Amino acid sequence: MKIGFIGAGNMAQAIIAGLLQAGTVAKSDIIIHGGTPAHYEAFAAESGVLTAANNAAVVAASDVVVLAVKPQLASDIIAEIQPALATKRPVLVSLMTGVSILQIEGYLGTKDYPLVRTMPNLNVAIDAGMTAYAANPAAEQVLPQVVGLFDALGETIPLAEAHFSTFVALAGSSPAFVYLFIDALSRAGVKYGLTKDAATKIAAQAVLGSGAMVLQSPESPFNLIDKVSSPGGSTVAGLLAMEAGGFMSAVVAGVDATIAKDQEE
Repeated sequence: MKIGFIGAGNMAQAIIAGLLQAGTVAKSDIIIHGGTPAHYEAFAAESGVLTAANNAAVVAASDVVVLAVKPQLASDIIAEIQPALATKRPVLVSLMTGVSILQIEGYLGTKDYPLVRTMPNLNVAIDAGMTAYAANPAAEQVLPQVVGLFDALGETIPLAEAHFSTFVALAGSSPAFVYLFIDALSRAGVKYGLTKDAATKIAAQAVLGSGAMVLQSPESPFNLIDKVSSPGGSTVAGLLAMEAGGFMSAVVAGVDATIAKDQEE
């Protein structure tokens, strides 16, 4: 399977890195083109993937084409590649935030073209990502093939497009929230005499293991809190102090702000 990328920014590079790390696709089966030659050519030289002279050439060489461009470029890019799409008819996979399947169908002028809209997070680079997806009816036959690619990069979930902004907050932006939490724990460790490297490793591994526990346990996260908390113990003292500082409210406020910003775009 040949996979083409129109756009070679951070998310496209993360997906390519994850696919290569997973061994799902060979370097010679990935073709890229972007708006800045120095940028995408340097990435191609480093990763070993192929480059194309233009966007239409990406389409002509691919079975799956990933649109990884800025939303405001959607109309122009699709108009540019439309003749090549009509000839080759690869599956079109969109990574564009805020551009619905209905809008893309409008740019194409048809509802009969197979479209899959995806929303991955950057953790796909290490095959630990989370990807939401939605598709139009024309993509029904090819959807398992596309989802299989993202399954190799972590977990996937079908999601109505109306919930994509919420997904952005819970999965797309939340790694930054988690990094902030890890860094805060790490700095607290430094306050009490640990080196920053040691404190960061301890905090990051604790977060990694806790996430795995939530995914594997039949119990809710709130019930798992009780398993760590002894009556009158240090964990309860810490939890109460964090909540007094507005921890849960701050997290919800962060999600609210992320969704509101995403829906502006």
